[in-house]
Amino acid sequence: MVFGKGTPLLAGAVIVACVVLVGPSAPGDDRIGRSLPAHAAEDVVPNRVMTWNICNPCETSNVDRAAEIATYAPQVIGLQEACARDVERIRDHLESLYGLVYHVEYGSVLRNWGRCGGVPWSPGAYGQAVLSAAPMTDRVNVEYPDGGSEDRGYMAVTTVVGGRSVRVFNTHLAERRQEAVRAEQIGVLAAEVARHDRAIVLGDFNAVPDAPELTPMWALATDVDPQCRPAPADTCDTTTDWRSKFDYVFLRGITALNHRVQPTPYSDHDMLRTDLAGT
Repeated sequence: MVFGKGTPLLAGAVIVACVVLVGPSAPGDDRIGRSLPAHAAEDVVPNRVMTWNICNPCETSNVDRAAEIATYAPQVIGLQEACARDVERIRDHLESLYGLVYHVEYGSVLRNWGRCGGVPWSPGAYGQAVLSAAPMTDRVNVEYPDGGSEDRGYMAVTTVVGGRSVRVFNTHLAERRQEAVRAEQIGVLAAEVARHDRAIVLGDFNAVPDAPELTPMWALATDVDPQCRPAPADTCDTTTDWRSKFDYVFLRGITALNHRVQPTPYSDHDMLRTDLAGT
């Protein structure tokens, strides 16, 4: 084979094109499963729900994320800072490595090549996602009128938890030090939650329990942590690496049996899970 003097330039262009097409990806994201601890659930727990901000961009393998979820095997999990392609891989690993089968719905609010890869003219979708062992219907995806420093929104689906139909919301509110923006966002979310007698609201609210902007949510629902109320907020279990409670599972018309904050090395947010009373 004969190479011309333009070959190095051509080879470089091919490499760049491949990087663009593949986009950013987590290291070690292969199909070699991580062994689950002895206390791991053997199958999906029918009345268990979880919320987890999986951190993006973070150098984390989707195999590790799947193993963390498989350990507790919730019926429903809401993910924030989620790239659609990462969620697809997580769902695939949950089934192929651990035998856990989930449906998925997305609440993407923006497309961002830096966060989610893809090609420049079609970058990856970024936002929220809900995984549910039961089918989901009536999905809605709402982008808040003002996202603050980044587009934000909520999604909602109807599914079955603990043997009963329930409306599940998943949201990620504006970043810290954007209290006024979050107040407007919670107004939008709370108005929709109020329409349902039974609702589960999952998400990263980026606000501590006694933050004024959370008042509309406290008026509608209770947090799964029985010690966690607007005041005193220092009795709440923290959910972030900076020792604040930003992550919530709010319940409306539903009772929590217990809750746990599960520390994880794979995100700057811990996983918050709860088991709910059934029918």
